[in-house]
Amino acid sequence: MNQVLAAINSFTKPIHGFYIKAFNANKYAAGIGFSSLITLALFFIMVILIALGDSGLKEDTSVKLADVVMPERQIDTFLTEVDKPEKPEEQPEDIAQPELDLQPLTGLDVSVAKPKANFKTGGSFFRDGEYIPLFKVIPIYPRRAQERGTMGYALVEFTITETGSVEDANTLEGYCSNTNPSDPAAVFRPCTMFNSASARAALKLKYKPKIVDGRAVPVSGVLHRFTYILDEE
Repeated sequence: MNQVLAAINSFTKPIHGFYIKAFNANKYAAGIGFSSLITLALFFIMVILIALGDSGLKEDTSVKLADVVMPERQIDTFLTEVDKPEKPEEQPEDIAQPELDLQPLTGLDVSVAKPKANFKTGGSFFRDGEYIPLFKVIPIYPRRAQERGTMGYALVEFTITETGSVEDANTLEGYCSNTNPSDPAAVFRPCTMFNSASARAALKLKYKPKIVDGRAVPVSGVLHRFTYILDEE
């Protein structure tokens, strides 16, 4: 390190002495001269640096790829030659139509007898038949009878209208028992405990009406029995 400083000092010491002498002689001329020298030195240094940079950039580091040559291929085209349609044969000249003798024939009876239709009235699209029940209605078990464990049945009379509904429901008789009514040994006694529930259930019944001569007719005096049985626990 000391050697480097000594070398720099030996190089700059004569320049510094010359500058002092020139400055003492004429300070303006000395300042202009030394500034010109410094500018010129910097210019040369910049030229040298630019030259060194250009030399480094001019080195070609790119890799050249070999030329790729695609082989020539023959592309087959599938074309089907279509024969041109032949010219249609020339139509023959119009053939002369034979002349027909269309004079009316005489002496022949060509009249056609008209068919006779025999329609009978009184028929109908509806077949005659009796009334048919469409669905079954389960009556509401009276609470009083249920609490007492009473079973039995009621017989209701009503009228089936032309539309199949029920009207004029009337309970004819009712019977109560302490056992199952379907049991042959059951003992019945007259009662009215099931009359109201049976009449209300009858009004909810629905029938297919009776057909007479193709027309629906009402039917009165229809009897229906409602049986009341408690489930055994």
